[in-house]
Amino acid sequence: PAVVRLERSFRCRARIITAAQAVVAPAPDRLPKRLEGEGGGSVRFWRCANERAQAQGVAAEIERLVREGVAPEKIGVLVRSVRNEGQAVAVALEERAVPFRIVGAAAFFQRTEVRDVLAWLRMLVEPNDAAAVVRVLARPPVELRSVDLARCVQIARRRKLDMVSALGAAMESPQLPPEARERILAFLKLHRQTAQALDTMRPDLFVHRLIERLGLRRQQLFAAQADVVERLLALARLGELATAHTRRTPTATARDFARYLAAVADAGLRDEEELDESATAPRGAVAVLAMHGARGVELEHAFVLGLQSSRMPGARQELVEPVPPELLAATAAGTALDDLDDRAHHVGHMRRLLHVAMTRASEGVVLAYAAASDRGARQPPSPFAEEARAALGAGWEDREEVLFGPDEALHATYATLRDELLSSVSRVGTRLGELRLDTDLDVTHGVTRYLELVKLAAILERPAGQSVRDALADINSKLLQPMSAHQREVFTSSALDELLLNAEADAKARAAVVADRAEPSLEPFLPKRGDGLMLSASDIETYRSCPLKYKFARVFRIPSESTMNQRFGILIHQVLERFHAPDGGVGAYGGVQTPGGAGSLDALLGLLDAGWRRGGFGDTEEERQFRAKAVTSLHRYHARFRGETAEPVWLEKGFQFKLGPHVLRGRVDRVDRLPGGEYELIDYKTGRPRTVAQLREDVQLSLYAVGAREAWQLESSRQAYHYVLDDQKVLVPAEELDRDWITDTVMHVADGILSQGFEPTPSFSACSMCDYRIACPAAER
Repeated sequence: PAVVRLERSFRCRARIITAAQAVVAPAPDRLPKRLEGEGGGSVRFWRCANERAQAQGVAAEIERLVREGVAPEKIGVLVRSVRNEGQAVAVALEERAVPFRIVGAAAFFQRTEVRDVLAWLRMLVEPNDAAAVVRVLARPPVELRSVDLARCVQIARRRKLDMVSALGAAMESPQLPPEARERILAFLKLHRQTAQALDTMRPDLFVHRLIERLGLRRQQLFAAQADVVERLLALARLGELATAHTRRTPTATARDFARYLAAVADAGLRDEEELDESATAPRGAVAVLAMHGARGVELEHAFVLGLQSSRMPGARQELVEPVPPELLAATAAGTALDDLDDRAHHVGHMRRLLHVAMTRASEGVVLAYAAASDRGARQPPSPFAEEARAALGAGWEDREEVLFGPDEALHATYATLRDELLSSVSRVGTRLGELRLDTDLDVTHGVTRYLELVKLAAILERPAGQSVRDALADINSKLLQPMSAHQREVFTSSALDELLLNAEADAKARAAVVADRAEPSLEPFLPKRGDGLMLSASDIETYRSCPLKYKFARVFRIPSESTMNQRFGILIHQVLERFHAPDGGVGAYGGVQTPGGAGSLDALLGLLDAGWRRGGFGDTEEERQFRAKAVTSLHRYHARFRGETAEPVWLEKGFQFKLGPHVLRGRVDRVDRLPGGEYELIDYKTGRPRTVAQLREDVQLSLYAVGAREAWQLESSRQAYHYVLDDQKVLVPAEELDRDWITDTVMHVADGILSQGFEPTPSFSACSMCDYRIACPAAER
């Protein structure tokens, strides 16, 4: 028989093939072959300071390629996971007004229009889903202002009502202005119409009617983004999902479909599990996609990101239900499953995955990794990238995080202001039909926004060599001539000129300037005490992780349902507090008698039994696992406590002190007096243990150290986290904590809250654990 050997690549150039073969050559069971390609090609290696610097570098390089004539659809950004890493790239591309689209199963539920429909479905099925109701009220067609939304949430909390019922009560509140009442009345009418059809209408017809009633298709007429067609297709796909669900379950109602869709959106599908086939060939936009979805994609330039060793090859994925070795050995399929669970097989799979990603490009490839994590820990590059670099004899190019320069600020501000103008056209047009006394003010602001956009366009087209300051003076004088007195007042009071003259203005300043200044302040809802704020360690940690999450949790105070882990942690805290009470847990639990003597193991386990019943825990498999874990942990806790020489002197000891104008407060679970006279401040934890190095800049422990000195006059103390479930105590002496650092941190956080700087800072560590993802604009595109 004839043997045909394919030894020439007609897609990739020689350098790309050399680098890709260096990556995949050590893979087990790889057929020996050597490919050749046309000479040339570019392979670059980037060592980025962090993930933000990595995304910025990619966005700047893509912008340069597009300016040089490369079609956006011929450029691709490939990441290990769109859910984890895609959003940072999307934000950087958005800042430079580069058209892009996120590809993958998880990306569908991140689209703005899909999340709008999903929020309505979740709200109709579960009125207690406060985060979904908040999104519904903040988005079109309701568009309730933030301050009015905060008042409605406040009413719901005070009257212990769900958010929908609280809106009816809010109609009687004198705190809401007439405009807010009109919007709430329109929402209640729309909610009543959709709720009536939830159990009587077919899912596909219900979704179609809901989209029409919300005006989501009509809103695309005023959209500034280039992917209007894709947004319309996404809305159509929601209808297709409802139709497919009806075929599978003919008796299903719209309520059943709403629960199904919410469960699918919350399940967190991986990008490789399901892909939109139409998305694999993006047109007119840069594709951001997972490496698992790169097969079959044809590009000219590919940016392969996240190539730190922790991600490539990283840890292998464990099976959800591990197969016993005996069963593996007894079945024919055992060999394949055993290979899947083998580390060598995982590394080989990752090599082939990276090879596929690199060979998607015909002209140029960039391999990049973040040298530091979100917490500042150093990250080495992937050994695969090092092998490719050694094969080409290339070096690492350092990429630092940068602020926008003058020209980049102009382009980014123009794009942001253009989008804001087009999105406000629909809002201004809607308000013209309302019975309001300040309609002329809306029209004035709309006209002024357009004139500011003209000003920006004129500055971008200014003669070569002319400074922004000189151009502004001439342009402003010409634009002021045809304006009315009211328009002139609004135009001259804008801070846009100050922003453009600042060469180092960052994205947050741009967003603040182009934002709608008609939005009232949220100052009445801030936790103010005198001239400062009342803050706790959890407040500071929440704001540092994401300012928008702080706004939702502490300013709006959106209710959220307690999870099983949170309820379990509260139970463990209560049991240990009562165990160390003066009576040692004997008959101390709400009138429930506990067995054993004071401080005995029986008393400790009796407190757990009583707390388990009063905490509303049931007998599901998950709850039984929690119960077994608690019993084992309390046995070890009791043995450790009996072996210690320390004496508990305070339980749930609160402290409060002033740091500048601000009041800091907190509560320590247990304070022990050590034999040498020193005090140990112990906080119980039910999460994963952390090391002393990780806790050196821990906000809670640092506040404990300062609070013990300022509020209790304990000059000598040490702090500890007691991880109860792992029976591990991590001690951090006071000298290990930087008190100047906590002072600077508190002042920085307080300044941000007082200035109402609630811009989101998306990251996988913060967003993956957030209760307000459905309401967060940073989790969408």
